[in-house]
Amino acid sequence: MDRRKSIKTLLIGTASAGVLIQSCETKDKKATESTVTASSNEDDRMAEEKVKNKSLREDKFFTPEEMATITVLADIIIPKDEVSGSASDAKVPDFIEFIVKDMPVHQTPMRGGLRWLDLQSLKRFEKPFTAITEKQRLEIVDEIAYPNKAKPALKQGVAFFTLMRNLTATGFYTTEIGVKDLGYAGNVPNQWKGVPDDVLKQYNMAYSERELKESISFDA
Repeated sequence: MDRRKSIKTLLIGTASAGVLIQSCETKDKKATESTVTASSNEDDRMAEEKVKNKSLREDKFFTPEEMATITVLADIIIPKDEVSGSASDAKVPDFIEFIVKDMPVHQTPMRGGLRWLDLQSLKRFEKPFTAITEKQRLEIVDEIAYPNKAKPALKQGVAFFTLMRNLTATGFYTTEIGVKDLGYAGNVPNQWKGVPDDVLKQYNMAYSERELKESISFDA
């Protein structure tokens, strides 16, 4: 299963992109090289925004054990490959930590889901999720990654993984690493070299000497 390709398709090719971004949208998020949540330039912030953001960054919601599980799961969803780094390389776990503090509605589903994941791991392999093998982790994840195929008894795990996947994708693809992974260059200067010769010949057209000199000339 090419998870990175699936996430990228979800973001680019469907309306779900808006859902992913909207699910984690706040009024004061800014994308930075590391994560959208830790903007170091707050010169344009209101005083109360600066206080709130400082508090959100300093307070901790997840335990170290929970953060370790989030990191492992995020890297399963978006692993490192030949194109770019993994979710943890893009500091997605920090993004998720920030989001659940800024949007408390995610706190119970996330904490409950992490608990569910560890219970499943303990039940099957007698170890918490972070302590089992990669193959064992994928065995659990593959059962909850596809809502339409998952067993009804796993609906809590499906809901948790869906939320985790959305947060991971949003966190990753709103960083510099994620944007580069998409191949998006943004608005960059270029040079118009005119219509290619083979296209002009196809339509029996050609540039005049004046057009070549004045309209499409440029410095190399």
